[in-house]
Amino acid sequence: MNASSPAPSLARIARGGKSVYGAPLGIIMLETRFPRIPGDIGHAGTWPFPVLYRVVAGATPERVVLQGAKGLLPDFIAAAKDLVAMGAEAITTSCGFLCIFQKEIAAAVGVPVATSSLLQVPWVEALLPPGKRVGVVTASKASLTPAHFAAAGMAPDTPVMGIETGRELFRVLVRQDKPDLDIDAAEQDILEAGRALVAAHPEVGAIVLECTNMPPYAAALQAALGLPVHDILSLGTWLQAGTRPRRFA
Repeated sequence: MNASSPAPSLARIARGGKSVYGAPLGIIMLETRFPRIPGDIGHAGTWPFPVLYRVVAGATPERVVLQGAKGLLPDFIAAAKDLVAMGAEAITTSCGFLCIFQKEIAAAVGVPVATSSLLQVPWVEALLPPGKRVGVVTASKASLTPAHFAAAGMAPDTPVMGIETGRELFRVLVRQDKPDLDIDAAEQDILEAGRALVAAHPEVGAIVLECTNMPPYAAALQAALGLPVHDILSLGTWLQAGTRPRRFA
């Protein structure tokens, strides 16, 4: 070939088959009416990359958290399939209690699925010094059953503290008693639960927030306790990093 001849062009083919592109993470949402503030999984501006949402009608927090999501598995599987058909390359959910459906949803769709931030508990605990444990702050300690522990791969004696006795978050997020949220009061609920957790379990060396509405308060909790805090955002960004690895020139 003559040195001055142009190199042969390579075909550039864009692959089709989906409705939406450039939003690799699909999020299955509960049906709620409380505000989704920045940091909440349901606020699209929370994420450093585009996401897709699908709301499951009838899947209220009370029904999922307090009633064990009974009868809702087919609806969540359908939502996951819809998100994949739209273009999602990985799936997560807006409620940590949906870890009970981890195996079923993962088996139904052909992409990675991370139903709950609780899946991080054994991973984070493996990183801690000997004798240290991961503690969980949850929306409802009473609702976190052995089935949830087993589905998330958590030890049955994992330290847990709920926010049921707080004055704001539980009644807004779970009971949905009102459509507004006192953000300062909500933060105090999280701080009080975190402090109570480490006071009762001094072996706790890191925190995982079960509830996907808690990340707005994670930084305040980390500052108050001086411990690492993991949540659905740390899980979601980790998941996305696997589907879209960073390119280096």
